[in-house]
Amino acid sequence: MTQFALQTLDFAPADSTPAEALLEVAGLGVTIARAEGDVRPVDGVDFSIDAGETFALLGESGCGKSMTALALVRLLPDAGQIAGGSVRLGGEELLALPESAMRRVRGGRIGMIFQEPSTSLNPVMTVGEQIGEALARHGLRGAAARSESVRLLEAVGIPDPARRLQDYPFQFSGGMKQRVMIAIALAGRPQLLIADEPTTALDVTIQAQVLDLLAELQRREGMGMLLITHDLGVVARMAHRVGVMYAGEVVETGAREAFFAAPLHPYSRKLFAALPGADRRGSPLDAPAGSVPPLDRAFPGCRFAERCPAAFDRCDEEAPGWHRVGTQAVRCHLYEGVSVPRPLERLAAVPAAAHRQRGQQAVLEVRDLAVHFPVRKGLLKRTVGHVRAVDGVSLRLVPGRTLALVGESGCGKTTVGKAILRLIEPTAGELLLDGEPFGQLSESALQPMRRAVQMVFQDPFASLNPRMRVGEIIEEGLAALGVGGDVRPRRARVIELLERVGLNADMRWRYPHEFSGGQRQRIAVARALAVSPRVIVCDEPTSALDVSVQAQLLNLMRELQREQGLAYLFITHNLAVVEYLADEVAVMYLGRIVEEGPVERVLGLRTHPYTRALLAAVPRVGAAAAALGADEGAAGSEQDPQRLAGGGVSEPGAAVTGPRIGAAVDMPSPLDPPAGCHFHPRCAYATDVCRASYPPVTELAQGHRVRCHWPQFGN
Repeated sequence: MTQFALQTLDFAPADSTPAEALLEVAGLGVTIARAEGDVRPVDGVDFSIDAGETFALLGESGCGKSMTALALVRLLPDAGQIAGGSVRLGGEELLALPESAMRRVRGGRIGMIFQEPSTSLNPVMTVGEQIGEALARHGLRGAAARSESVRLLEAVGIPDPARRLQDYPFQFSGGMKQRVMIAIALAGRPQLLIADEPTTALDVTIQAQVLDLLAELQRREGMGMLLITHDLGVVARMAHRVGVMYAGEVVETGAREAFFAAPLHPYSRKLFAALPGADRRGSPLDAPAGSVPPLDRAFPGCRFAERCPAAFDRCDEEAPGWHRVGTQAVRCHLYEGVSVPRPLERLAAVPAAAHRQRGQQAVLEVRDLAVHFPVRKGLLKRTVGHVRAVDGVSLRLVPGRTLALVGESGCGKTTVGKAILRLIEPTAGELLLDGEPFGQLSESALQPMRRAVQMVFQDPFASLNPRMRVGEIIEEGLAALGVGGDVRPRRARVIELLERVGLNADMRWRYPHEFSGGQRQRIAVARALAVSPRVIVCDEPTSALDVSVQAQLLNLMRELQREQGLAYLFITHNLAVVEYLADEVAVMYLGRIVEEGPVERVLGLRTHPYTRALLAAVPRVGAAAAALGADEGAAGSEQDPQRLAGGGVSEPGAAVTGPRIGAAVDMPSPLDPPAGCHFHPRCAYATDVCRASYPPVTELAQGHRVRCHWPQFGN
């Protein structure tokens, strides 16, 4: 074996661990007891966070990120316990404190934003009462507490905050519930804020507002932040230092600039290679194969070895130690003897995919669709108005092509999808399948449409029956629509579908709770495919998935579309996914389409001010960093690190640049939309004509249409 000049170093992976660090974590381990064998989701984790610093913990679902955060505040599940290590906050050992003292730390010195607000908010208490609880712990009650509660809700972007204090969590959208959680976490003005996927379910404009808010509070209060995320764009925007976590261990740390210029660990490189974008259209994303291994077994070697394209014999037999490479640290055998980071090779230029022929006949057409929900008040429930959730939307879905429907939460995207499937009855408009109307058909006559048009919902866990095995869930649609023959061929079809979406046939005997989020979404895709549909409506199918699982699902959807000629209506707020997957895009605002056309033109020209604002709000890794490929060997190319580091990685916490939607003006209510152009209260270019009349359609080239009195072109 080759002898390396540099000896393996034995040190904590953090770049610096000063005596005055706000938080110091050393050798932290967590064990969860199970009858079939203990699980170690956190196994010897080290890092530190200074006051005013953001440390991002990055990795796939199942790597142990959230369990690390729960261990810091001692909120482990009943079967979990701290197996070892130290957690010091301001020099005080938290693991030695009695529970009564820890209650004062939680919500006071440490605030936490949980990943799932629906399960974190009390459903039988108003939002005001829940914020008031946090404020009361810090001595603020009565009128002062109410005033502060209003201020907190206003700060996190909740419209009409004084009134919304009286509402219950179920009366808020998912994005609004997350903002309420942020308000509660900030109520105690914590020294350290733990943000566990704080923007995962938010659309890009709300995400930008939340990130701006967190950065502003951090600068003002000198607050340290542990940011747990799988979004490299958010890391590039917010972090000062980055830690990459895999299978219970931190495998790489470094300053943000160094990490994005030259990620070192093969796992980190795979995360970059899995990023979707316009430059990768027509090619599969290079996601890590397989999934995070179960953590109930011992690992004699490197935990990433079975998924690593650069693994060799030593990786299977010997766990790697830490190596210092420039200002970074990495746990990988490939870096013995390496002291200077070498940037990765960029992926070979991906030729633009040849445009598929546009089908002249739409398989599904929507004409002037409207969905208005009545608002009733009083004892007699008189109708006092209508919420115009969808107000005159027209779409065409063509075989073998993807139409993306984008916009902020509350603009009506999901309502469009449900109305197409008649899960919500349209108020007006036409729905046509192969030119034949089905909008007025009775429920019993809708069976052909139900087979031709299927839906993949945003939350796979909520859309899968928890009492049924996966095989039964997939087979249920076949039986209901009379597809697939008798029991035996139907069950063979179930096995075929599971294998087609990358799952093992034996998994058909399991229940939904036994799968990861990405696997549950694959099951939802298999269920939709069971009846051989021609159109699939995908409602935010990747919104809660980490980058590698998202890449696997997008690859699967591309393959299925190519094989079966499927038409997709892809409802999303993730514009990087739109750039990668979509052929056409329709931008929706307050129930109406404001811009539509080929994805290259709509996202390239950015004609409507709202489209420009959406794109400006997206946190991006940067063109250079996003184009980094997985270098399969130990050596990288000798490229200019500054060029690779460029690509939009700005000062941590810096506000998003470019045209922005007015932060002080929330989306108007669809109950009372503004006169004229609905977007004018938030538009920097609005004039008197915008306030007086709704703009007509302006036809541009190549099917590109926009509704704007003063369309803008260019970046």
